[in-house]
Amino acid sequence: MKLLNDKKQFKKALALFDQHGINNILTLSNFTITQVLKACAHMGDLQRGKIIHNLIASKTKNDIYVSATLIHLYAHCDDIASAQSLFDSTKNKTPAMYGIMMKAFIKNKQANKAIALFNEIQNPNDVHMILLFNSCAQLKTKEALDLVKKISKRIPKSFYSNPHLLTSLLDALMKCGDVAHAEALFYSSKEKVLSSFGAMMKGYVDNNLPEKAIDLFNEVENPDE
Repeated sequence: MKLLNDKKQFKKALALFDQHGINNILTLSNFTITQVLKACAHMGDLQRGKIIHNLIASKTKNDIYVSATLIHLYAHCDDIASAQSLFDSTKNKTPAMYGIMMKAFIKNKQANKAIALFNEIQNPNDVHMILLFNSCAQLKTKEALDLVKKISKRIPKSFYSNPHLLTSLLDALMKCGDVAHAEALFYSSKEKVLSSFGAMMKGYVDNNLPEKAIDLFNEVENPDE
């Protein structure tokens, strides 16, 4: 089943499960169950996922990977209420679970909930940072900008090697109207990538500075090399 999922043949993976696993689901390994749930998520098959969840309810209490995959399934299928209910009832929450829920909240325009979750994480990683900046970019408020500045000062320097983090930070600063801070960060960055140029150019346009966007566009010369 994993081989089928790896090849993005999710429909075949579910057909294999229907043929051999549905009647013996309690005897399947947790790894196999996570593969079934992943296929459901990719196919957007929420109904099948819920049926499987009901059949394996006892397994979700003891296996963080099954729980995380279920949360991802519900979030991916926009059943935020079920995702949050399962997340809240999970005792040993993993960093991945927090990331899944933050992403789901952002997708459903609930940035404040994503920020509240971020504040619960003891040692946020770069993915959590990116999602926080995405949340603040969605809000576009002074409070969001203050949070971006506060958190960005705490970021370990090693995190800046992740181009996605730098881009999300630039985007948040621009969306919140702090062009000067974004420019200082952008021009002090040693390794600029296309996405960071894109965030800056879009930010200039959003802040009514089209001339700067054009000037920066003219500077772009294979930044990924």
